Amino acid sequence: MDMTRPFVWTASKRDNFVYDCQQMRKRVEDLIPAPLKDREIKLGRGGLRDVEFTVQMLQLVHGRADETLRTRSTLESLARLAEGGYVSRKQAARLSADYRFERVLEHRQQMWALKRTHLFPDLGATANLGGLERKRDVDVDALNQNQELRRVARAFHMHPEQLVERYDETRREVRHLHLDIYYRPMLPVSAQLEDDQIDLSKTAAQERFSSIGFGDPDAAMRHVAALTSGIGRAAKINRIILPAVLEWLGQGQNPDMGLLNWRKLEEHFGTESEYLGFLRDSNSAAQRLCHVLSNSRFLGDALNKSVESVTWLGDDERLRARTRESLDVQCRSSLERNSENINDFATSMRAMRRHEIERIGLAWMSGVMDDAASLKGMTDVYDAIIEASLEWAVGRRVREGGLASAPAALAVIGMGRYGGREVNFSSDADAILIYRPIPAGSGDIDEGTANLFARKVVEDLRAILQGPTTLEPQIELDLDLRPEGKNGPLVRSYASCEEYYRSWASTWEHQALLRARYAAGDKELAHDFLANIADPLRYPHVDLTDTEIGDIRKLKARMEAERLPRGVRRDRHLKLGKGGLSDVEWTVQLMQLEHAGDIADLRVNGTLPALDVLEARKIISKADAFTLRRAWTMCTAARNGNYLWSGRARQADILPDDMYSLGGIAVYLGYDANRGQHFENDLLAVMRKAREVTERLFYGR
Repeated sequence: MDMTRPFVWTASKRDNFVYDCQQMRKRVEDLIPAPLKDREIKLGRGGLRDVEFTVQMLQLVHGRADETLRTRSTLESLARLAEGGYVSRKQAARLSADYRFERVLEHRQQMWALKRTHLFPDLGATANLGGLERKRDVDVDALNQNQELRRVARAFHMHPEQLVERYDETRREVRHLHLDIYYRPMLPVSAQLEDDQIDLSKTAAQERFSSIGFGDPDAAMRHVAALTSGIGRAAKINRIILPAVLEWLGQGQNPDMGLLNWRKLEEHFGTESEYLGFLRDSNSAAQRLCHVLSNSRFLGDALNKSVESVTWLGDDERLRARTRESLDVQCRSSLERNSENINDFATSMRAMRRHEIERIGLAWMSGVMDDAASLKGMTDVYDAIIEASLEWAVGRRVREGGLASAPAALAVIGMGRYGGREVNFSSDADAILIYRPIPAGSGDIDEGTANLFARKVVEDLRAILQGPTTLEPQIELDLDLRPEGKNGPLVRSYASCEEYYRSWASTWEHQALLRARYAAGDKELAHDFLANIADPLRYPHVDLTDTEIGDIRKLKARMEAERLPRGVRRDRHLKLGKGGLSDVEWTVQLMQLEHAGDIADLRVNGTLPALDVLEARKIISKADAFTLRRAWTMCTAARNGNYLWSGRARQADILPDDMYSLGGIAVYLGYDANRGQHFENDLLAVMRKAREVTERLFYGR
């Protein structure tokens, strides 16, 4: 016993002590069969274990320094906590009474026929227990006919319906008291709502904040004091909801960041906005907000720019990605309002993109949208913005040139992940820009005028999306996949593209065209490009030669060697690393080049749709398809999670080394907070398996 004591009384100093305790308690609850959850006197919500959990957690947090708390009996420990000023006497009395009632109830059940049970009598289908969150309509006749319930009720000198009501009320009170006993004393005395308020010493308060997971308890205490001081409406609401907020923030990877962001929200909007009242009335929205604030630097900053976004958290429909039609309506309105000023129009387009990233990010974090819907939603945002920006640029050049109509039609061909409708939160928009002269009234085509017009339109398009004209983040339009790459013109005529791809295009350029799709601009021009130029190259009816396959493999190997950032290990780059996105995509695309000429179903732009067809046609085994699909999905989600966690687009492709950041990313893939090691092990294992499949299917080794 003496040997174990030091381990017991230093447990609270371990990282994320309270969070781990709560997860342990949750696992116990989750193991209870659903029909028995409300009947479990010992292990269920608001049961005996909840009382013991509350008392023992306080003992572990404060007993390290206060040896008077090192007792074994639950009721004795509760009395010591009240004597030491860690729990109010009123709360201790209520919790003690609840514990005694439930313990006696358990004993009365066990004493009948000496059976080992912890279950409240089964009320049957006619009068089930209602749980902790709502009142029940009690069928009194059904309760009176329940012999087991009548027997237990007589032992308490109660009617059956009184016992059922007392049991439900006790469980609700135990659950409520845990919040009040552990978290409310973390507020200053002036902010506590009980009659016999608890004034924790500075050391005790620091211990309690540290146990939740706050790395800087002193800063947390200052934030709480600032949020609850005064007589304003915001302070009054904070005094009510902060105990629950502190608990929810403690469940995130970075509670300090979450509490700081909560305070920033109030500083920006608290005195003028109704958002705090909304959070007070919507527990689900408040809990979602705490999850976001303690796990996403990017979304925390974004929420501080738009209080409207907070209200989305209470409405799943408003969280979901907007339809393309809805986005087009907003773009059309902006075109009409800002038809003359390029800076104003650029600001509106970029703000719209930031707003929609925020919406989709919040929906993804809240479980309202899955991975695939998030990627498609972001792609629709890019399509709508680029379409509107191109229309604005064409209109301006027509007006300023005094032209009756545009001398050239322009189209934007989506490429890369943008072409595959797989846009990440941090993605560029890969594209090819093409134009085709429009005959004048006389039927003549002026190539020079058309070329000059197209170049000026593209100049405006790039200024809107990525020029230094606004404080809103740029939308990078990456044109490196155009004919001749960086050495070629930014916009090329249809005839020039036709000549280039017929005579000069490399095998890898045929492969790149697998992602090509219409994104914006003239649909007829885009259709002609895709049908007449791209399709014959990306869906060939002849087999690839060994030389062509060798060229693709050499280019991939060279890309891995040259484009990997200096100092980054090959197994930690989500895109270019071993088993990363590039491995999966190039493997799938090589098989598309080999089979899409004969299999029309393979003529798709996205990676996963193509992989599904390859598996269905038995070109790839189910096991290999599963491995590639899982690696692509995990790497894509980790890339998005890395960006939302850190807010740094340049680091989104790199898997960090420190467990803390890994834990932040892991949350986005469904892991609990502070589980970075588990996430890293799982991801690297999946990537290793994907690399083995790539070595075999792509490199032929």
